[in-house]
Amino acid sequence: MAATQQDNTNMALVSAIVAVATIGGLLFGYDSGAVNGTQSGLKAAFALDENGLGFTVGSLLVGCAAGAFTAGRAADRFGRKRIMVGSAILFLVGALVQGITDSHTLFVIARFFGGMAVGAASVLSPAYISEVAPAAIRGRLTSVQQVMIITGLTAAFVVNYLLAQAAGDSLGALAGLPAWRWMYLAQAVPAVVFLVALQFIPESPRYLISSGREAEARNVLTRLFGPTEAERKVEDIRASFATDHRPRLADVLAPGTVLRPIVWAGLIIALFQQFVGINVIFYYGETLWKLAGVSEKAALERNIFSGIVSIAACFVTMALVDKVGRKPLLLVGSAGMTASLGAMSWAFSQGTLDAAGALQMDQDLGLIAVIAANIYVIFFNVSWGPVMWVMLGEMFPNQLRGSALAVCGLAQWVANYAVVQSFPAMASGLGLAPTYMLYTGSAFISFFLVKAFLPETKGKELEQMEGWGGH
Repeated sequence: MAATQQDNTNMALVSAIVAVATIGGLLFGYDSGAVNGTQSGLKAAFALDENGLGFTVGSLLVGCAAGAFTAGRAADRFGRKRIMVGSAILFLVGALVQGITDSHTLFVIARFFGGMAVGAASVLSPAYISEVAPAAIRGRLTSVQQVMIITGLTAAFVVNYLLAQAAGDSLGALAGLPAWRWMYLAQAVPAVVFLVALQFIPESPRYLISSGREAEARNVLTRLFGPTEAERKVEDIRASFATDHRPRLADVLAPGTVLRPIVWAGLIIALFQQFVGINVIFYYGETLWKLAGVSEKAALERNIFSGIVSIAACFVTMALVDKVGRKPLLLVGSAGMTASLGAMSWAFSQGTLDAAGALQMDQDLGLIAVIAANIYVIFFNVSWGPVMWVMLGEMFPNQLRGSALAVCGLAQWVANYAVVQSFPAMASGLGLAPTYMLYTGSAFISFFLVKAFLPETKGKELEQMEGWGGH
């Protein structure tokens, strides 16, 4: 059935939908990377200490948590496409305000609403792709989300680097504004592209059927898969929804265990994707390498290199995810991250502190830390980076998808915020080596949680996903 379906699939339309939907991932990545080069500017403009900097950077993530939670439910009520359009508008306004305001309060508010846009796009883009993609290649197509996230990160690193070089550093002026402000204003470009491109893709057929709009859903499915397959899918999708009520948040609940087992499984991958500390490198890459004793210029160059390595790793995932499955990739990733994080922890533990309390490392130790960091990034982006988004987009039954994404998306961004907010204080208080040992421990634990609790979803139709109707 899968082969026949794929043969009849309008891949031009599917590819266009994937390309547009994953611009949401690019926005997510771009903002994550843009803040990397603005640390010094934020401190100078708003007189921030380390805790204030952590809160200012992390305010986006509070918005992400709110956006991810509200988007899942709102998408069940208003549609996937409409909520993504709202996200593009929010992101655009947030980028412009962050780039020009002199008020710290207004900056944080704009960052929060920009975060809502990022959080909404982060959960809706993979879910939307899963709802239109053929089962046989769904993992590969949903993995494009992570490629776009890393592309956004890398693009931001490159733009930040060029702006800082043109101005002398991130505090230097360009056209009357400090370079770090241009790093935020540049985010408006992908936001406008996303907003315009969304006007040319259809609504999710699963949402249309859940809303009683079967004629529209049949039309979309016919365009995607042809009339015969469209008719079969309409019947299957209709049967996957509860007959007595539309999708609602209470659908994720189960007597005795609070949440349905499939939702607990989603929480495991949502939380541990962050507990391994990946966003310490992405959000604080420049700061991290400065702590390791390198210059701002060298730190920004290493960020760009890490981004390129990450993109290459994601293409490996795209080639493997529909062949070997989701679970094996997660297990390999957990093992590889444990080893590479352990090596980073060891390298940092061998460094010394100067009179000012800054970490100093000799060239050999620095090289070990850089190699280990990039091996870690490779393992993350071959596994947990893209596979988490693939699974969250596909693992839940139709009836649960919006509500389960709300719960898991909220958890993922709260964990992201906790890691990013705590890193500056932990690095300066505990030291880099003990901090990285905590991330190493999380990677180690994640291996056993995946082995015990995660289902394999490779090749299954969305209507075959378990967790609803007593499963």
